[in-house]
Amino acid sequence: MKDLFTPYEIKGLKLKNRIVLPPMCQYSVDKKDGIATDWHFVHYVSRAVGGTGLIIIEMTDVEPDGRISDYDLGLWCDEQIEPLKRIVDECHKYGAKVAIQIAHAGRKAEDAELPVAPSAIAFDENCKTPRELTTLEVKEMVNKFKMAVRRAIKAGFDAIEIHGAHGYLIHQFHSELTNKRNDEYGRDLTKFGCDIIRAAKSEMPEDMPLIMRVSAVEYVEGGYGIERGIELAKAYKEAGADIFHISAGGEGPIAAAGKPGTHAAYQVPFARAIKETLGVDVIAVGKLDEPELANAVIGNEEADLVAIGRAMFRNPYWAFEAAIKLNRKTQIPKQYGRGFTRSIQEE
Repeated sequence: MKDLFTPYEIKGLKLKNRIVLPPMCQYSVDKKDGIATDWHFVHYVSRAVGGTGLIIIEMTDVEPDGRISDYDLGLWCDEQIEPLKRIVDECHKYGAKVAIQIAHAGRKAEDAELPVAPSAIAFDENCKTPRELTTLEVKEMVNKFKMAVRRAIKAGFDAIEIHGAHGYLIHQFHSELTNKRNDEYGRDLTKFGCDIIRAAKSEMPEDMPLIMRVSAVEYVEGGYGIERGIELAKAYKEAGADIFHISAGGEGPIAAAGKPGTHAAYQVPFARAIKETLGVDVIAVGKLDEPELANAVIGNEEADLVAIGRAMFRNPYWAFEAAIKLNRKTQIPKQYGRGFTRSIQEE
C-alpha cells in the first residue's frame, strides 16, 4: 500500500516522498524587480532541509504588470534566472526536487496601472476595470509564458507548473463569467490555456512533467461546478498536461450558493473525481495538515501527491513530524540526527 513516504515517479521526475510544498506567495521582492531575495532562499531551502519531496516555487509572473503585487517574483528577464537557480541548486543538496509556478494575474494584478484580461470586467467594485487584450496581444502573451518557461529550464527546475486556477489570467479565459470575447479565444474558452501548455512543452525536455493547476469548481453565483472542471482538465490533458494540481475558487467573492467547505480535506473529492475520470495523476491540497489525514489520501488512492501549505509555513520540518507520527523512515540530515529516533532514519 502506498503512503506519504512511498517514492513517486513520473517521466524523469523522481521524488523521495509524496509531500509537496504548494506555491504560496511571499510578497518579498525588495526592489519590485521580480528577483528572488535571501528571504526566498531561506524559505524554500528550509523546507528542503525539512524533508519535503517536491517544492513548488510561488506564482512567478511573465511580465511586471502580471503580478498580484509589485512584490512578487518574475521570470520576464534573464537577470531573474540566477537567483532562482541558487535556490534550486541548494534544495537539490537535501534531496528535494523543485518546480516553479508560471503565471499572470490578469485582472487581479493589484498594482498594475491598467490590468489586462480577456474581457473588460472588474473583479469587484473595489478593483480597476481591466483592458481587454486584443487577439494579437493574447498570442503575444502565450509567447511570454513560453519565454518564462525557457528561463525556468535554464534555472534548473525539475518541473513546470502552469497556473490556471484561483481567478488569474488563464482561469479568466476559461470561465464563462469573465470571458465574453467574440474571437477564437472566446469561441473556445480553453484555447488560451491549451496554447500555453503547448508552448511550454515546446521548451521543456521530453522527460520533464508539466503540472497544470486548476480550480475544479468556482465558488461564486453562476460559476461552474465539477463537471465543467473535469472538462477543463480533459482539454488541458489533451494539450499535454501530465499532472493536475487540484484547487477551487478564486473567481469572485465566495457566495453562499457555492457552499465552499471549511472542513479538513474539503477539496480532496475534486482531486479524486478528476483522477478517476481522466486517469491522470493529481496533487490534492486544502486543509490536509494532519499527517494521518494526508497519509490516508495517498493510501486510499484519492491523490498521488498531497500539498501541505499553511502547516508547512508553521513548521518547515512537517515531513519529519509526519514520519514520527506514521512511524515511517525518511532522510534526516546528519546534523539533526540526534533529535530523532533511529527507527525513522534511513541509513
